[in-house]
Amino acid sequence: MFNDGFKAARMVCLVENLFEDGEWAILEWRDPLGLRGCGFFQVRDGLIAFQRGYWDKLSFLKSQGLPLPTSL
Repeated sequence: MFNDGFKAARMVCLVENLFEDGEWAILEWRDPLGLRGCGFFQVRDGLIAFQRGYWDKLSFLKSQGLPLPTSL
């Protein structure tokens, strides 16, 4: 689903905050062009058992000069 957009992007993710509590970790990150996001991870036996991430698609498209959707 994201293959074309991420393949065309030039991104660097800088860690802003990293939180950990037992099996859970939250990573807040930003790209120098302004995109921000976060990821939630559940780690069991040294492996990621669950991951979910959030980021702003419109900010991503604008920061990378990619085409914007014609309808929202």
